[in-house]
Amino acid sequence: MPLTLLRGQFRIVGTSPDGDSIRFYPADPGIWARARIEVRANAHGGVQLRLDAVDALETHYTPRSSPHTWRQNPQVGNGAAAALLELLGFGDVVRDEQETVTAATPSARPGAILTRFADKYGRAVAMVFADGQQPAGDDGAPVFLDAVGLRTSVNSRLLEAGWAYPTFYSRLYHDLRDALAEGARTSRDAGRGVWAADSTNAGFELRSREQLTTELVLLPKLFRRLADYLALDNTGGVDLGGFVAFLAAWPDRLFTVPDGQSTNLDTFVEVHGQHLRLTRPPERLVFLEK
Repeated sequence: MPLTLLRGQFRIVGTSPDGDSIRFYPADPGIWARARIEVRANAHGGVQLRLDAVDALETHYTPRSSPHTWRQNPQVGNGAAAALLELLGFGDVVRDEQETVTAATPSARPGAILTRFADKYGRAVAMVFADGQQPAGDDGAPVFLDAVGLRTSVNSRLLEAGWAYPTFYSRLYHDLRDALAEGARTSRDAGRGVWAADSTNAGFELRSREQLTTELVLLPKLFRRLADYLALDNTGGVDLGGFVAFLAAWPDRLFTVPDGQSTNLDTFVEVHGQHLRLTRPPERLVFLEK
């Protein structure tokens, strides 16, 4: 099944792009309806994108039961956001205290995306391409993306540079998933980006919320579930005694590759006292869309 090619602009002033999400304005705002992609577009056709297969450290995550935002290691998280904008051709980016972009040179950049669906939040799940590296084809045309063409995507380049973790969902084609996983493994072996300080599989001793939000570098999906769990405790504690049960009660369904085991995320989260680790490498987990 092909992906739909959309040409347009990336615009960042007045938004808060992070390492795996950015606002895109198609050249033809009506293209979403014709492609039957159910996005939440603004009055000008602009849509928030979710970069397929990549998960950068959180810069502003709001847990389910908290009005307050949480974030991960700011040095690495901000680095991923800066890398995404640089890859798309933005420079001199200025942000305010809320991480909203107030100025950039230029204020918009041409580019393209390949997509075929939106997530439950109305974000188009996409492979993103900078100007000069766009796939061939007419605007709105079907495109069959292979592993070679994938290499020029911002998604692939972020993983290869180590700025993001591989986080795969079941609607991603398996050949593209395999190519992206290989790029992530190469980055990990070289100790680039997140992998230089990653604690996901080696594990860590959780001592405080400040440690979680300012120091630790770990898979963002695991961070989000920890934030959701800890936000239920209004005393500010970090007791992990109920974390695995919490994950089981709010299951993230997945299957493993290459063995194909169908289970939930809690199966691969190991907690001993305050020590926590994920027992499988992230690229071997494929989550089911909710």
